[in-house]
Amino acid sequence: MIFVPILLGISLLLFLITVVKLDTFIAFTLVCLFVGIASGLSINDTVATIQLGIGNTLGDLVVILGFGAMLGKLVAESGAADNITQRLVDLFGKKNIQLSLMVTGFIVGIPMFYTVGFVILVPFAIALAVKTKLPLLYIGLPMLASLSVTHGFLPPHPAPTAIAAMYGADLGKTMIYGMIAGIPAIMSAKWLLSGVMKKVVAVPLKDYVIISADPAYKIPSLGISLLVALLPVVLIAGTSIIKTFLPGNEIVQAIGNPAISLLVAVMVAIYFLGIRTGRSMTNVMKIVSEAVSGIAMILLIIAGAGAFKEIMLATHINDEIALVLGKLGMSPILLAWLIAAIIRLIVGSATVAGLTAAGIMLPMIAGSGTAPELMVLATGAGSIFFSHINDGGFWLFKEYFNLSIKDTLRSWTLMETIVSVVGLLMVLLLNIII
Repeated sequence: MIFVPILLGISLLLFLITVVKLDTFIAFTLVCLFVGIASGLSINDTVATIQLGIGNTLGDLVVILGFGAMLGKLVAESGAADNITQRLVDLFGKKNIQLSLMVTGFIVGIPMFYTVGFVILVPFAIALAVKTKLPLLYIGLPMLASLSVTHGFLPPHPAPTAIAAMYGADLGKTMIYGMIAGIPAIMSAKWLLSGVMKKVVAVPLKDYVIISADPAYKIPSLGISLLVALLPVVLIAGTSIIKTFLPGNEIVQAIGNPAISLLVAVMVAIYFLGIRTGRSMTNVMKIVSEAVSGIAMILLIIAGAGAFKEIMLATHINDEIALVLGKLGMSPILLAWLIAAIIRLIVGSATVAGLTAAGIMLPMIAGSGTAPELMVLATGAGSIFFSHINDGGFWLFKEYFNLSIKDTLRSWTLMETIVSVVGLLMVLLLNIII
């Protein structure tokens, strides 16, 4: 059976990382070789698939994580983050900080890719945790729940947009229904995980901790601090609006690219948070270099997860799952969620899970009377179910928050699962109402 080598591979990966204490990237590489060969791939094909998975994963992430880390470090070292977090505390008070970040995560998450939003917002969650003396997960996890909902449920994110096109769903209705389903999902994660968020102690690595500004240099004003920190959000969201009036304009499209937006923000930060505060270019470049060196291991670990995902796809296990589940007689909404959830569980990629499930469900929903917008949401909800060790997002969260695998499973994984299940329940409720 095709499932046996994969299940053995996942078990072996956990054993190597948690018991043997082997480096995570090395463990991923060994497990990929085992699963590929045990599933019938030749050694050469297995190696080529591993390389393809690493390349496909890092191709998008190296630039985003690299520039994101540079921007975060400059915002931290200059004192800009301290300015912003103090203002947030003054505005909302300590009791409402969690809610303010949830709203921020939702607003920022709509125009931005998940990883971009993550690398921009997490440093501020860390800064607020230090400032308010509140547990980091208590502040950060609900914010990331908001990002997850926008990533899985709402256009213009790539997967929901592509799924909506496949089902022929109206994007406007999808966004409205997605917000109706997504907000209760976020709040449910906040309520149900309140105990875990206070018990799990997250101590971020020093590379990601916002520090106090060096008194030898000028501290940027609140206006400059906000301008630099939010510049990627403004550029990406702004160009999304402008593109409707200037379709096909290459300059607008380039500026709206997350990598270019972050590059522009880094260049602005180098001047306003570096040179203008009295630092030499050598000093600023030292800060930038330290930021990049701090994410090297994260990139390797995410690359390993990407290689594992590619091995899963090469075994065609997603097709096997779809064939088995497609024969079950159940509600199209529930079936779409189930197919996406199981593929997500095995393969790890939310995008692959969502698009595969949509492709299987498309011929089944003809004449069913189910609103295509609800099918988009059900598929998207299933695609973010139970993120674990084969998902790059799992490792991104684990490394930034410096948690054990056990604590990551009972915080991040549980949060993703709650958002997915509550999202499904809300879609089923909407199906009754509309």
